[in-house]
Amino acid sequence: MSETNVPQEGDKAPDFELPANGGRMLKLSETGENGTVLYFYPKDDTSGCTREAIEFTQALPEFRKLGIAVIGLSPDTAKKHDKFAEKHDLKVDLVADEEKQALDAYGVWVEKSMYGRKYMGVERSTFLIGADGTIKRVWRKVKVAGHVEEVLEAARDL
Repeated sequence: MSETNVPQEGDKAPDFELPANGGRMLKLSETGENGTVLYFYPKDDTSGCTREAIEFTQALPEFRKLGIAVIGLSPDTAKKHDKFAEKHDLKVDLVADEEKQALDAYGVWVEKSMYGRKYMGVERSTFLIGADGTIKRVWRKVKVAGHVEEVLEAARDL
């Protein structure tokens, strides 16, 4: 997907309905009374992804006070999400996008490079979506340290 097709602040957030942890389906447009934090991460149970999920879980009571849902999305299966959530006592919704529909729609399924090897993977990104379904803030190429606090601060301004 080219940069021009990547949703920007002010654009309508691409909706999706995908399997989530706990054996249910989750539809983006039906979450979060006042908005939704949608964060994309590469893989369950890796160090950065685990830290990010734990930090979002710790901040979840603050997001809930604001009426904002928190959803993590990766290409892992819902079954893997269940194990990941159980292992780390995660309370955020974890959505499985095995077909990479939402990952493509948000422009976060990208070519990456490690040790000179190119491969396709998830660019760690977060979208803050308002109650009206528009994207209010976008964070691309996220570094985990301090990120959840920054997202919570932006959510308070919705």
